[in-house]
Amino acid sequence: MDLIQIIVLALVQGFTEFLPISSSAHLILVPALTGWQDQGLAFDVAVHVGTLLAVVSYFRQEIVSMFFAWIDSLKTRSLTPDGRLAWAVLLGTIPAGLAGLLLKDYIETELRSPLVIATATIGFGLLLWWADVKGKRQRGEYQVTWRDVLVIGISQALALIPGTSRSGATMTAGLFMGLTREASARFSFLLSIPLIFLAGGFQTLELIGAASPVDWISLLLGVVLSAVSAYVCIHLFLKLLEQMGMLPFVIYRMLLGIGLFVLFL
Repeated sequence: MDLIQIIVLALVQGFTEFLPISSSAHLILVPALTGWQDQGLAFDVAVHVGTLLAVVSYFRQEIVSMFFAWIDSLKTRSLTPDGRLAWAVLLGTIPAGLAGLLLKDYIETELRSPLVIATATIGFGLLLWWADVKGKRQRGEYQVTWRDVLVIGISQALALIPGTSRSGATMTAGLFMGLTREASARFSFLLSIPLIFLAGGFQTLELIGAASPVDWISLLLGVVLSAVSAYVCIHLFLKLLEQMGMLPFVIYRMLLGIGLFVLFL
């Protein structure tokens, strides 16, 4: 990988992981459209580590409070708001974790085509617009119910389809269930932490098993760039979300999907 490829892919991962536009689709499409060689598993692990560092750093105070409240809930069998949110994040991760284990090979071999990405980009983009228009937007993330957790967790499993967008699917479900835009986004970001950690762990095990040579300088640069860009993205997105809504991302998804159909049909 040359320096330009490292910078572009790391920034693409950082700026798209937490926006409702599908980071996995962009990481597939950038090499396909530029003619670059696939970046490889090691670099994918590195940029995901970067985005994990970003979200953990951004929500560090909430995570510490949730962790100790979760430990306390195991001892006392009672739930504080932080403890309830911690359990919601853990339980909401289960559907996507199971789907990833069962369908990983099928997804990686059968669903990585530009036309699948185009279809998912448009279809789930329209769902995001509908949820943003029709959602009641009345509750915060500390008010999620177990029914909310089930629906949002299943939506996160559906986001394994490239082009769907994990954050887009979970925000869509959150809006449909009555969460505010900011609450949908914040719960989506918290929900990403165990999933990115687990996915990165499995990818790391595969990388170790492959025993291929590692360019540590490229990986370190990928981690730093994806972490910084993801942190900036989270901050700006949460700051501007209530004012701008989801429409700009819906429009982007429509244009991207149509462009992919024109290029690859």
